[in-house]
Amino acid sequence: MTGRLFGTDGVRGVAGRDLTAELAMDLSVAAAHVLGDAGAFESSVGRRGRPVAVVGRDPRASGEFLEAAVVAGLASSGVDVLRLGVLPTPAVAYLTSALGADLGVMLSASHNPAPDNGIKFFARGGFKLPDAVENDIERRLGEKWNRPVGAAVGRVRDAYGEADRYVSHVLTSVDGRLEGLRLVVDCAHGAAHMVAPEALRRAGAVVETIGAAPDGLNINEGVGSTHLDALRTAVVERGADAGVAYDGDADRCLAVTASGEVVDGDQIMAVLALAMREDGTLAKDTVVATIMSNLGFKIAMRKAGLTMVETAVGDRYVLEAMKAGGYNFGGEQSGHVVMLDHATTGDGLLTSLHLLARVARSGRSLGDLASVMTRLPQVLVNVRDVSKIKAETSVELASAVREAESSLGDSGRVVIRPSGTEPMVRVMVEAESQDEAERIAGRLAEVVRATCA
Repeated sequence: MTGRLFGTDGVRGVAGRDLTAELAMDLSVAAAHVLGDAGAFESSVGRRGRPVAVVGRDPRASGEFLEAAVVAGLASSGVDVLRLGVLPTPAVAYLTSALGADLGVMLSASHNPAPDNGIKFFARGGFKLPDAVENDIERRLGEKWNRPVGAAVGRVRDAYGEADRYVSHVLTSVDGRLEGLRLVVDCAHGAAHMVAPEALRRAGAVVETIGAAPDGLNINEGVGSTHLDALRTAVVERGADAGVAYDGDADRCLAVTASGEVVDGDQIMAVLALAMREDGTLAKDTVVATIMSNLGFKIAMRKAGLTMVETAVGDRYVLEAMKAGGYNFGGEQSGHVVMLDHATTGDGLLTSLHLLARVARSGRSLGDLASVMTRLPQVLVNVRDVSKIKAETSVELASAVREAESSLGDSGRVVIRPSGTEPMVRVMVEAESQDEAERIAGRLAEVVRATCA
């Protein structure tokens, strides 16, 4: 791996080639030194002691050896380790805080295919790391250090039963029950395959599942929030009231109406923002969203009298803006929704519970609730195998973007964004018509290929 190791959501790569056991161990050692200075912390029982880390993973086969490497690195650095087993990313974030741990580690590549994997760290309290702390971890890779011996080495124990603590937490955050709702739940053969169906059933819903049989190699394969056709078909064929889909590590959620229409993250945020405003729980009547949110979402929020604050792409940037501004709700079109009163990161299960509770309380269908906003035609083209650096500096591309923006006027917009997790540049165009959006996006994608190779 070259350049900065950390992307927008941790360190990712092909497990065993880019993300090796050696790198995983070195990263965990460096993270222990940055986040787990034993002299600076107190244990959860109120006395000074060794730092504690929690470690979770999704079901990828490579997570087994990467977990072993991370645990070895932490314990050899004098950190006590609680192995949580297979759990969603937001569960690891929550348990980092709930168990009084000094750091948390999640092994997952989210929506990426099975050969990929990743490592993301959480600081005390369950928050993702700011860029400066990630940079500090990178700088300390491979540094000389005094290795603990004897009684000073960290101890390791399993804590698989803590999954129930997380399920109980998300259930107590919801006002109301889901009785009367028949759901299809797509777990992406991922980290939520046990906890999500259990939580939804405990909330009172009748639940059928797809994508809930992980074998270590089938995560996100034709299922999950990035492959919604299977869920759309299942909802319609089984006569369900709605469907929800998570990604591989369940930090995001998308939904499907009874008629098989997709409800994306913008629509979910619109429904929940209005519900929170109605309940008096939406801080400063403000929603935080990224530059990729649909223009229709902005229009809907403005019509509702709500303020929208925009950030760079990535739920941690949404969270940073929320914390800085004193806001408690935000998210992304991809389905990362941050409800800061209940979670420190995007949480797919939490989001789905609150969305479905709104359906149950209102007596309205999900499709009816989602109609609060109208999505403008939006085309996203992923241009692979081009230089992300050139895309940010190309004069020709900048000129093409200005020309496109001029032709769209106030009725559309253009976003050119290098991916933070994959080797590609994303071209997004919104316009009044699908044909216009496709035409402009295609032209800009060709400019990216020609000038950024």
